Amino acid sequence: MSEMLSQEEIDALLNGTVDSQMTQDEQELNFTNEEADVLGEIGNISMGTSATTLYTLLGQKVLITTPKITVTSWKELAAEHSIPYVAVKVEYTKGLKGTNLLILKEEDVKTITDLMMGGNGTNIAGELSELHLSAIAEAMNQMIGSAATSMSSMFNKTIDISPPTAFTINFSNQSPFEDFDSNQKMVKIAFKMVVGDLIDSEIMQLIPLDFAKSLVNNLLQTEADELSNEQVYESNPKPPLAQQQEQSVSTSNIGQQGYGGVGGEIGMPPMQDRSTHARDSLNQSVNVQPVQFESFEESKIVAEKENISLIMDVPLEITVELGRTQRLIRDILEFVPGSIIELDKLAGEPIDILVNGKVIAKGEVVVIDESFGVRITDIVNPSKRL
Repeated sequence: MSEMLSQEEIDALLNGTVDSQMTQDEQELNFTNEEADVLGEIGNISMGTSATTLYTLLGQKVLITTPKITVTSWKELAAEHSIPYVAVKVEYTKGLKGTNLLILKEEDVKTITDLMMGGNGTNIAGELSELHLSAIAEAMNQMIGSAATSMSSMFNKTIDISPPTAFTINFSNQSPFEDFDSNQKMVKIAFKMVVGDLIDSEIMQLIPLDFAKSLVNNLLQTEADELSNEQVYESNPKPPLAQQQEQSVSTSNIGQQGYGGVGGEIGMPPMQDRSTHARDSLNQSVNVQPVQFESFEESKIVAEKENISLIMDVPLEITVELGRTQRLIRDILEFVPGSIIELDKLAGEPIDILVNGKVIAKGEVVVIDESFGVRITDIVNPSKRL
């Protein structure tokens, strides 16, 4: 018997293999392309709102592009991303139940923190500190809070989150996060994030597969309910008799306004009477008042207060500077215990008080019990803070 297969047999084998493989993948991932599209729609709207909030915090143009959705696992993430990242845990507590992680690069977190502290985004030297983690947690709190508001409109129910927490994470040498299993599939939504000319990077959102499907099902159910309501409304139009009654009432009202309508027809008064009536109506209905312009200065103050309230819980480092001086390297190498360094400040001259490296006030040194302190004597004008 010939071992050659016919073309039909080859096609059948190929089709059977492909169909079997697709079924196996679908069972393993349990996340279809249609569900990915719905999740992408949710992410697109949510991150669009978040970008506006981030612009308010940073004062820089923020662009977050259309999401790219893939299904992955913790092991695959470890193979793709070897450098440390910053993770922000976001937990939905009302309307939706679930947890997801927002993943950002450390350098991006430092840049965002510097901008939030009033810098120009370039002061990113040094190790990642608690200050950076607190700042990015507050930024994500504002961003995801506004995203939750948008999702409330999408899902037609109130959605709340708990305060996010930020921490460093290394996929390659760290066990999976508490809500993720090493072999369990998860959904990764990757957004391209551009902040002014300072950041051109990526922000990732990791969602457990069951929570991702819950998001999709919630939106699909909401859209199905709205479609059902529209169909019920269209299938029960207003009876023609009611429409005729409304038209009759409307015509009757016009006739009662003094234009002498008879039998549904509107009769016009003589020209002189119409002029007198129009003049009287104008005098009675027009209320002329002086125009009042809004104070731009007050609006500016209110806007500044609203903006500063967004970062009230971010900790700042305060430094007191007694003075400065410059020395040659040979002089510094000769330093020994007991050496005296003369500073550029005179005795009794106010010392500088710095917040995040910027002089904001002047003061004098005092002693409180057995500790040094500083009494503020003057606040530096914002226009002079260099």
